Amino acid sequence: MGVKDGRLVVDVPGRHPIRLPLTGGERAAGLVLYRLPRGIAVVYGVAVLDIGGRVMLDSPGARHRHQVEAFAADAGLTFEYRPYATEQEGRAHLETRARQWSTTAGEGLPERGDRSRHEVVARLRACDEVSGELRPYEGALSGTPCPATTLGWDGPALVATDPVAGRSLRLAPASLYHYRYERRVLVSGKEESRSLTGLAVLDADGLVLADLPGEWPTFDVAVFAAGRKLPVHDALVTPSRMVRTALSRRAPGWTRLTGLEVSRMSRTKKVVAVCAGAAGLFVMAYVVATGGWFAWRGLSALGGMLLDLLDAKWLAIFFAPLLVVLKPAQQAWHTLRIRRGAALGPPGGPYLSVRGGWTLRVRLGARMVPDDVKIGLDLGCAAALMAYRHEQLSGLFVMDGEGRPVRHLPGPWPLEDAHRFATRSGLGFESRTLGREEYLDLTARARDAVP
Repeated sequence: MGVKDGRLVVDVPGRHPIRLPLTGGERAAGLVLYRLPRGIAVVYGVAVLDIGGRVMLDSPGARHRHQVEAFAADAGLTFEYRPYATEQEGRAHLETRARQWSTTAGEGLPERGDRSRHEVVARLRACDEVSGELRPYEGALSGTPCPATTLGWDGPALVATDPVAGRSLRLAPASLYHYRYERRVLVSGKEESRSLTGLAVLDADGLVLADLPGEWPTFDVAVFAAGRKLPVHDALVTPSRMVRTALSRRAPGWTRLTGLEVSRMSRTKKVVAVCAGAAGLFVMAYVVATGGWFAWRGLSALGGMLLDLLDAKWLAIFFAPLLVVLKPAQQAWHTLRIRRGAALGPPGGPYLSVRGGWTLRVRLGARMVPDDVKIGLDLGCAAALMAYRHEQLSGLFVMDGEGRPVRHLPGPWPLEDAHRFATRSGLGFESRTLGREEYLDLTARARDAVP
């Protein structure tokens, strides 16, 4: 692409050059560097716009943003970078075409450098960065909000920023780990599989320095890392248990940046919610006694719709008042079970329990299908628990009869509670402080894990 004799000239191999006027009513007026999400891939390109904002030329292919911007300035064209949020949005803009629309069908631009004092050219290679920052374009789970997390370079340091939490990390990565794994959830009583995606920053031993959940565009990740010759491990089709095991191998100082707001009710809202729940309990009893259960269900559905419109979902406890009684009762019951050694871990999960005397059940969280491990001395069965510490890290291994890790559950596990649970469940128990090599070995050999 170049400027010659008052025209924008684009050379296309095997075809006549495309010539676009730079004067007149149908002249080229601007360049748009775009990013178009399509499935799990991303399409990049440069579009030449006329004075009405219609596309005169579409040239797909990854470009270096700074070179495109410099070329536009030299050619007297406006420049704009458009990272389209959806494929539909991108197509709506790019299909607004000028009368003499054309495309290079994937051909890139030549190398920047004046061939003559009347000509400006630029080459944009697929391995160059498109922009200085890397961002996810969807949530870690389908349908969830897109994280505000960003990645960028500051000299040799990788900078991970979570503007929602107000945190910024400077990391020295050895590689990136682009992952996807399945987890099973219960939807209306039926078991379904959901994909969770993200990007992890690894150290030289393959331990996770930072975990950044979200749908990170594959091509963006490759381009971003290629500029610094940083390896990228593609784990998008790796078996889920192997991905979970890799993500559970946390480095000292490990952190997770979600880039999402954590909804917390103020003290005033909590008081109002409890009062609303108590009032709802009285109203429910009155309506059920006078109008029947179906009348209350209809009133609840109507009230839920109204609260959605008013953006006051936290007041929904008025229409589900039993939560005022059930939730504290459930928490008290779970605490009692922990004290008796019948459960281990927080009620929200992950926590351990024994089912039927022969199955160790790992409950991962609300509406998630539990992970069951048979209790016994055979290979792959749960025979003992090992609580560990490694520097400031801690966690729990479920070990089989051969001393091999069956499950890895990183995080804080109270030793007294763990010992009491193991004793009641007929499992062995051990507490150890692990050195670096032993920690690397055990975490790598775990058959499955909870990241």
